[in-house]
Amino acid sequence: MDYLKLTDLYSHLESTPKRLEKTEILSKFIKEIKKDDVGHLIYLIQGRVFPSWDARKIGVNSKLIIRALSGSTGNTKEKIENIWAKKGDLGEVAAELLEKNKQSTLFSNKLTTKKVFENIQKLSTLEGEGTVNRKVGLISELLTSSEPEEGKFIVRTILEEMRMGVASGTLRDAIVWAFFGKKLGVQYDAKTNELKLEKREDYNKYADKIQRAYDLTADFEKVVSILLEKGEKGIEDVKLEVGTPINVMLYQKAQDIEDAFNIVGKPCAIEFKYDGWRALMHIKGKEIKIFTRNLENVTRQFPDLVAVVRKNVDAKDCILDGEVVGYDPKTEKWLPFQAISQRIKRKHRIEELIKKIPVMLHVFDILKYNNKSMLEESFEKRRKTIERIVHTEKNKIHLAKQITTSDAKEAKKFYELSLKLGNEGVMFKDLNGIYKPGSRVGYGVKVKPTLDRLDLIITGAEWGTGKRATWLSSFQLACIEPKSGDYLILGNVGTGVKEKGEGVTFSELTKILKPLILSEHGKMVTVSPKVVVEVDYEEIQQSTTYSSGYALRFPRVVRLRYGDKKPSEITTLKEVKTIYEKQRGRNK
Repeated sequence: MDYLKLTDLYSHLESTPKRLEKTEILSKFIKEIKKDDVGHLIYLIQGRVFPSWDARKIGVNSKLIIRALSGSTGNTKEKIENIWAKKGDLGEVAAELLEKNKQSTLFSNKLTTKKVFENIQKLSTLEGEGTVNRKVGLISELLTSSEPEEGKFIVRTILEEMRMGVASGTLRDAIVWAFFGKKLGVQYDAKTNELKLEKREDYNKYADKIQRAYDLTADFEKVVSILLEKGEKGIEDVKLEVGTPINVMLYQKAQDIEDAFNIVGKPCAIEFKYDGWRALMHIKGKEIKIFTRNLENVTRQFPDLVAVVRKNVDAKDCILDGEVVGYDPKTEKWLPFQAISQRIKRKHRIEELIKKIPVMLHVFDILKYNNKSMLEESFEKRRKTIERIVHTEKNKIHLAKQITTSDAKEAKKFYELSLKLGNEGVMFKDLNGIYKPGSRVGYGVKVKPTLDRLDLIITGAEWGTGKRATWLSSFQLACIEPKSGDYLILGNVGTGVKEKGEGVTFSELTKILKPLILSEHGKMVTVSPKVVVEVDYEEIQQSTTYSSGYALRFPRVVRLRYGDKKPSEITTLKEVKTIYEKQRGRNK
């Protein structure tokens, strides 16, 4: 397929904020995809060249893009940076320069989607001497042959900044419309922005089928490929596979212990909610892979954990769900997530960190055992299975601490014990509940001391002054609007971040955010929205200053959730509004 045709899709998606219209545009495009193009087009539609769980990274920053633009358009780096400072988008800069350059260029090769995909993928494989020049060469090769709009989206794809507002739910629905829309009587009225369905119940069933297939593969490319090759039956036959990461089951918040019992029923299982990071352990013979809840493969970073699981889990084919917690080797006290987050990102000198911050695994669920899926089994049965196959070893591997009760007083006592030990709270679990990947369905809930903390994403920052001049010291926070995928600003925060010592530091945040900088305007920088922080505050106020319509009064960073929480899982605008309304009620 000509890449110019794909850029038309990008432009149409970018031009409308309407989720249903985006779905219509996507569904029409998906209908035209040929089998030979599926392997790259579904990724490019999402603005990526790898599955979300793939450990490979494109590894290109704005400086390399500027070098490539300079070489392919003949403009100086200084001129490109000046235009960038005004536009704030390197994709737009590329389009402007290529438009001017086009007038003096007689010949150029027509770009195909496959060529763009392959060149961008190759960027992640280059290493060793001369890597920078070879990367610039691959990018320049694409830009030299680009039309202005093509260049804009090539640059955005490389920087992973497509900004089209295509959330996973939108793509899922587009796939339903494309493959089953005629059967379901799907009709979209562009004038009224309304969806008409002849068979709404059946529509929900098909949406659930596509969602299930995606949750079990974490890859829409696989979903579409199966549909093209095997149709509806193929989707229904998608199975859980060891070695393929899946979206973990998520748990909604309960207001308190009474509310938790009302949601999951009595009796129920209550477990410690540990302050660590969620881990899926995939075991196949002697091979063990470890994935985070973000689907990131961190096996290499945790050889100590691999050895513990290999020694203490009696299974040849198995997927375990658990929480990895760090501890102080001297006092044996559990450490907060913040203390062990550095181990998730560390690629070098791993042995040194293993000694400094050892970890233990608390197993609380099982998804597959000896080639049989456990997803449809009751939680009670799944718990008995892990009790049978997981052998505990002090400070190495344990079962999640659990009680089964219907008594609120006993539950409260257990909850207080969990907090005393430094945990976040407790989990209430339905004994008959199944395991539903990626869903908040009421089979389990969490109870924490406060319901008002927010998980927000950093979208911008400001360089400090004086002794903080080398640090980013004020951070712009945003929640998410799930339907559009847009990040909406709630304000700025600097409190809670420390100059040194324990907790989140300015130095640490600056180190993480610096490679993510997209543009700079004086002291202000815009960053790629990837870093999630947990934030406390005094109250939420309505505000016309910020795009969310709300502002946080006295916000304070509690901890860093980078590597632990996906950007798509942060606090939603609806949740902010709900907290605001409840808060208003309390203050009357």
